[in-house]
Amino acid sequence: MADQSTVIESAALYERRGGIAIITLNRPRALNAVNQALSTAVGSFLEQADSDPQVRVVVITGTGRAFCAGADLKALGGGEDLSARGHREWGFAGFVEHWISKPTIAAVNGFALGGGTELVLASDLAVVDETASLGLPEVKRGLFAAAGGVIRLAQQIPRKVALEMALTGEPITAAQGKELGLVNRVAPAGTALEVALELAEQIAANAPLAVRESKSVIHQTASGADWEPDVWAANAKSMKIVFTSADAAEGPAAFAQKRAPVWQGR
Repeated sequence: MADQSTVIESAALYERRGGIAIITLNRPRALNAVNQALSTAVGSFLEQADSDPQVRVVVITGTGRAFCAGADLKALGGGEDLSARGHREWGFAGFVEHWISKPTIAAVNGFALGGGTELVLASDLAVVDETASLGLPEVKRGLFAAAGGVIRLAQQIPRKVALEMALTGEPITAAQGKELGLVNRVAPAGTALEVALELAEQIAANAPLAVRESKSVIHQTASGADWEPDVWAANAKSMKIVFTSADAAEGPAAFAQKRAPVWQGR
């Protein structure tokens, strides 16, 4: 019988390809449904990626025909706490309340309703297989999308559309998600990870400090009006970090010398 650490590690997999970390949900027989082992592994891998100076972007995807089918109802029925061990604050799947400074991309390879859609909503960017659907069907089962679904959906698409999705529980296609701005890329069938990695490479080629602070300011100021002092205070804080960095000097120098920049991330 495998020891507990082996079970946790195998519930999700971690790989680094250059500046890109890939976290793969790895419970294909359960359609990558979330149990405690998966939450613990994903949350720990996010911490690993965020602390690794070589990692510029994190991609999360799934093994098999599903991205994520949501909570593991068998585990719940057995009384299992689905939170990451010792880190309840990371939220569902160790992901939905787990801030990291580096961009995250959901590579939605298949089934992603309910909790799977909530992982998409928690990601900075989303690449979705053309055959996949997105939606929050929880109300059909006497529940609601409490892992960030009802919080984030109306922040990312028009409110009336978000309300219709949340109140009817009906799904939308990947193409509809793209039209609404919920999806960045619709990938040909079977290529979600490949397309997500191409997008990740574009991001990873940029100055990491500038990317990090761009993400931070967008998230910090998303709910504020552009004339509010707090919005500009957040902007000024990041300006000080980025504009006084070695990378800020390297970018113009590389451009003038007609060479590729060598980023230091500081």
